[in-house]
Amino acid sequence: MTTTDEKTQSSGRAWSMLMLASAFEIGYALSVGGSQAFTVLSWSAAALVFFLLTLYFLSAALRTIDVGIGYAVWAGIGSVGAAVFGSVLLDQPLTLVQAIWLAVIIAGVVWLKLADSPALQAEA
Repeated sequence: MTTTDEKTQSSGRAWSMLMLASAFEIGYALSVGGSQAFTVLSWSAAALVFFLLTLYFLSAALRTIDVGIGYAVWAGIGSVGAAVFGSVLLDQPLTLVQAIWLAVIIAGVVWLKLADSPALQAEA
């Protein structure tokens, strides 16, 4: 039997893995953009590395976190990160309206994480 502390620790590790997967997803998206349809070798190699890392850490996180929640968080953080860093690093436009809607995505990600907390699950 697992204790509440063990479940909390396992959940914390899973969420850490999910955050790493999300960071690697941002790197993957930016690398694919820089690869110019996989015609630039350095960007293409970086995309492959980021792709493999994001898949590994996402699959590790999904051993504990429900697939629907984990995937939504991963995709949300990856999308927002790619838009923000694409604007900063690749000079892609990011309007105020787009930034507002990206903030809504992040708010949803935060609420999904909060909904996964042991205290809320105990109440349910």
